[in-house]
Amino acid sequence: MVTGHSRMRAAYALIAALLLALGVAACGGGSNNDTGTSGGNSANLIKSNTANKGIQLTVGSKNFTEEYILGNIYAQALTAAGYDVKTNLNLGSETIAYKALQDGEISGYPEYTSTLLESIFGAKSVPADAQQAYDQAKAQLEPKGETAFAPTPFADANALGMLKTKADQLGVTTISDLQGKSQDLTLYGSPECRERTDCLVGLQDTYGLQFKSFNPVDIGLRYTVLDKGQADASIVFTSDAQLSANPDKYVLLQDDKGIFPSGNVIWVTDQSTVQKAGPDYQATIEKVQKGLTLPVMQELNARVDIDKQDPAAVATQYLKEDGYIQ
Repeated sequence: MVTGHSRMRAAYALIAALLLALGVAACGGGSNNDTGTSGGNSANLIKSNTANKGIQLTVGSKNFTEEYILGNIYAQALTAAGYDVKTNLNLGSETIAYKALQDGEISGYPEYTSTLLESIFGAKSVPADAQQAYDQAKAQLEPKGETAFAPTPFADANALGMLKTKADQLGVTTISDLQGKSQDLTLYGSPECRERTDCLVGLQDTYGLQFKSFNPVDIGLRYTVLDKGQADASIVFTSDAQLSANPDKYVLLQDDKGIFPSGNVIWVTDQSTVQKAGPDYQATIEKVQKGLTLPVMQELNARVDIDKQDPAAVATQYLKEDGYIQ
């Protein structure tokens, strides 16, 4: 049986092959001395700069699959650029990760614009436009001696997920449809969901929902509690591998009142590190993000969550497939 993620993987490989073929054709009939992997003779290739030798950077991340993958992508790319890179990729929630940056424990970490603005800086709303949200986040960071690099192409968001069988049983397609029914339902979500406006607080205040109970759960178990019948609903991410791999099993209720802003990923760092690391620091981070569309990010998540590959190995695959490293 061909699963959703294997179909996506095949399509991704086909696109890469076509792009490679076009690149070869465009080069004409000259000799090809490239000995790299599937990236071919690519302008994407990160070159090691001797000026970066001895500059120490510590890449951080929060504690779930997508963050592990992104953290490894950035760490491996910066290593390829010649930096001395260490990692701290299991920091926990956004408040823990941001404090680690402020305390100098890490040089930077990937964060979602919506999360940074709402959870860290207390914004009541987030611009829908990725550039506007980025500009707003950067404006909040800079007075603190911090900054952020340009956002990823893909945007991720919280979503209210259910088993399709449960949603069909209840006859619900939107979050508003849960009014009059939520009091009999058990909701699961990450521990910080309880305090966030784009999570439980928004469901209560904006939608007027009161659940039978809210239960904090490790991010990696949000689908497990649905599968086992422990949860009637679970707060998930729109880039989750399970959604593309099992499109007929899970359903996302439409956020008809807009409490779940989409969030592109930005690299949050401090200005002193930017000055110390030089121009390759920002250029490398922004370069390796260019291929991170939502389908690609779902595929990378699937390799870890469904195929059970190591996040560091998946990051290496991505960097090689797009020609960033050999």
